[in-house]
Amino acid sequence: MATERLYYLDPYAREFRARVLAQCDLRDRVGVVLDRTLFYPNAGGQPHDTGLLGGQPVLDVVEEGQEIVHFLPARLPEGEVEGVVDWRRRFDHMQQHTGQHILSQAFVVKLDAETVAFHLGEDYATVDVNHAGLSAEQLAAVEELANEVVFDDRPVVAEFAEPERLAKLPLRKPPKVTENVRIVEVKDFDWSPCGGTHCLSAGQVGLILISKTERRGGDTRVEFLCGWRALRRARRQADRLNELGSALSVGWDEAVPMALRGLETLKERERELERLHGAVQESEALALLAAAPRQQGVALVSRVFPDRSPDELKRLALKLVANEKVVALLGAQGQKGHVLFARSADVACDMNVVLRVALGAIGGRGGGTPALAQGGAPDPDRVAEAVEAGRQQLAACLFDSV
Repeated sequence: MATERLYYLDPYAREFRARVLAQCDLRDRVGVVLDRTLFYPNAGGQPHDTGLLGGQPVLDVVEEGQEIVHFLPARLPEGEVEGVVDWRRRFDHMQQHTGQHILSQAFVVKLDAETVAFHLGEDYATVDVNHAGLSAEQLAAVEELANEVVFDDRPVVAEFAEPERLAKLPLRKPPKVTENVRIVEVKDFDWSPCGGTHCLSAGQVGLILISKTERRGGDTRVEFLCGWRALRRARRQADRLNELGSALSVGWDEAVPMALRGLETLKERERELERLHGAVQESEALALLAAAPRQQGVALVSRVFPDRSPDELKRLALKLVANEKVVALLGAQGQKGHVLFARSADVACDMNVVLRVALGAIGGRGGGTPALAQGGAPDPDRVAEAVEAGRQQLAACLFDSV
């Protein structure tokens, strides 16, 4: 027996009574079929309604042929039950879905871009349109047209159309069914086959706000918000701008330009600091090389630092081994021990082998290439021990290579 869909008769109704026709015990819930329902199921990109049925929370609602199945935590008593739809969620979905119809037709009118997918999520909705590389000016034009329709407060009518009338309508997309085709019309603007719940007028949709776009191959995914969602987003953005303006002691309209200028200044200072840091490391490398002992003609730089990052060790090592016949055996203590061994291109020893032997002596692990290898020391206090073990292994390597 087909379930009577009361949400088609009145999407604004919030309470109803219905008769339980069937119940099915599942693993962690019960599926219930009623003779009539206000609960909209998951369909057409629109999520299901929630609320209470017989005092129990409605966990999910799905279509099974002509029947609608409501999923509840437990069985209902036989006979009649009362249902109450979560109106806040229902009206939110009505705003987003009606807004999607208006926005999709605005894309057609302004850019000849068809909607190929629609998703209504908890925080925002999206449409995928078959147009790539949308500019800010194009998006603004689409958004303005959509909001013109909202501000005109055009009627929105949903009804089942007879085949004769259906053939005469300028449908934005073809229907997916051949019988009982329901058409949602935004007066003199959009005609679309749809089974969702919708507002009675465009004005109830509220502001339509495009919030983000993302290129997806030849299509563009457009994120948007309508009504209460758009208001909440605008409020959060205004709060953040006011906070930023207050922190910078300027008005909200000057906050972003000033923050961008400050960010560029910061980047310039970071680049200058990096240049100075490189010059300091260059001087440090020269000093270490000048004091380094030589073995078999190879300068051996062996040093343990109290607190340096792995990246700093690597930058210093690379500056050292950029010179001919140099081996760098470097370590850092601090919170975590780190060991890094590197050699010049004209030194024959395999630093990966030397490192594994050195870290093996203290229970550490690591690896790399014959030219540069690094790893961690479980006990930072034993980093010097690992470097010394590496120095002894290197001496044997150099001696063997003569």
